[in-house]
Amino acid sequence: MGPGRHDEPRRRSQARDGHHRLHGSQGVPAGRGRRRLSTGVLLLHGSSGTPDLERARLLEAEGYDVLAPRWFDETISEIPLESFPVAELAERNDRVAVVGVSRGAEAALLLGAYDDRVDAVVGLSPTAYMWAWIADGRQSPAWTWRGEALPFVPFDLDWQPADDPPSYVGLYRQSLIKAADRAEAARIPVERFAGDLLLAAGEDDRVWPSAEFARRIAAVRPERTEVLISTPAGHRPVFPGEQPKSGGQVMARGGSDEGDRALGRLVWPHLLHTLEG
Repeated sequence: MGPGRHDEPRRRSQARDGHHRLHGSQGVPAGRGRRRLSTGVLLLHGSSGTPDLERARLLEAEGYDVLAPRWFDETISEIPLESFPVAELAERNDRVAVVGVSRGAEAALLLGAYDDRVDAVVGLSPTAYMWAWIADGRQSPAWTWRGEALPFVPFDLDWQPADDPPSYVGLYRQSLIKAADRAEAARIPVERFAGDLLLAAGEDDRVWPSAEFARRIAAVRPERTEVLISTPAGHRPVFPGEQPKSGGQVMARGGSDEGDRALGRLVWPHLLHTLEG
């Protein structure tokens, strides 16, 4: 979830390589549950790059039609929003929801803002802004829409972490200050989204200030928006029935096992309610 630094970036995306459907194509039937396939869920992982298959199975057990693609290879750079499989879910469901965590929440909020087929968005540890990706010292836009790069907040490359493993929350705050003239253009236009929005964050998130971001989003777009914030939780909420996720870049994520599980328990019924509409 750090800004991303790679010596030899492979600038590939789903639009170039096809959808990396690691879920649904590996023997887990979609929609085996208690209700008709009326809601399709696009489940987006964060910058660890690992699809949330355990979380997908929990949602499928509730009767939802779930796709949990691996949506980038090595770089979150110039990824077309059109490359996400929203159309596939819309074709066979009455309602489409996008559930994302961390940079997956960034994508989820953007899909809600730009794709009219999205009816609900759940942003876990969200951001209120679009961020750069760093490779070879170059900062590139993370997202495109209809062939045009979307604006982004560049990172302050002079910032250095003061702890080990590093906490990056200071980097995001400092970058917003240093690039104040670009921040408003890079704000995710959540007011364009007309559907149901649920945001959940931990006050102890040490990756980026997701609780602050959630409040900013709600201030801009209060209608049909629900915000759940837990003081002891960190960056990765853990839902009932799943294990804490591991992997990804080595960094401080804040929270604790119990704090992250408590946030997951709090959010779960609200999440299901949001999916139902």
